[in-house]
Amino acid sequence: MIQVAYVSCAVPAFAPDDIAEILLTSRANNTARGVTGLLLYRGGDIMQVLEGEEPVIRRLLDTIQRDTRHRSIIKLFEKAITQRDFKDWSMGFRDLNAEGATYLEGYSEFLAPDFRFADMKESTALKLLKSFKERMR
Repeated sequence: MIQVAYVSCAVPAFAPDDIAEILLTSRANNTARGVTGLLLYRGGDIMQVLEGEEPVIRRLLDTIQRDTRHRSIIKLFEKAITQRDFKDWSMGFRDLNAEGATYLEGYSEFLAPDFRFADMKESTALKLLKSFKERMR
C-alpha cells in the first residue's frame, strides 16, 4: 500500500453544495476501491491524503490531475505503508472555513499569510492531517 498527500487549488472555490457532491461521490468510489483518507478545505485550498493499494492510488491521482476543478497540484509526500493512518474513513472531511481549528497542532503554520504549500515538509503535513483525524473522532 501507499499513502500520498497533495495540495491543490479549487477552480473556482467550491460552494458547500459542490463539496457535498464531491464527498458523496468520493466516499462511494473510495469504499468500492479500498481507498481511505482525509480532505481538508479552506477558501479554495485543498489538502488531501489518500491511502490504498498502489495501482488504485496511482489511477486516482491521474484522475485528480486531469480534473479541471483543480490547479496547482503539488505532491507533499508519497510513501509505502503497511498500516493505514485513516483506516476508518472512506474520506474524512473538514471545512476549515466552517469552524475554527486554531487549537490543532500545525494549523497556524497552514494558515500563515506567507505559507507556501510547496514548502511543507512531509512530517508537518502528516502532523496536521493526523491532528484533524484525532479531533474528528
